[in-house]
Amino acid sequence: MKFVFLIAFIGILGALAAAGFFMLRNGRSDKRGPNMARALAVRVGVSVALFLIILFCWWMGWIEPTGLPLKR
Repeated sequence: MKFVFLIAFIGILGALAAAGFFMLRNGRSDKRGPNMARALAVRVGVSVALFLIILFCWWMGWIEPTGLPLKR
């Protein structure tokens, strides 16, 4: 399960890096818009998918919240 979360986080960071690359690579705003928007849309999609996967895993009982202890 940790491997799936790690791959998703790497995908999120990769899409964010791609959006930054497209933003900085092309100086004109008309050329960078579609590629940058697509990369940011992929980042949002992967983030939502990761959130839904975490909720599903919690619902199935595969992962459990541990929280932080309030008292020692």
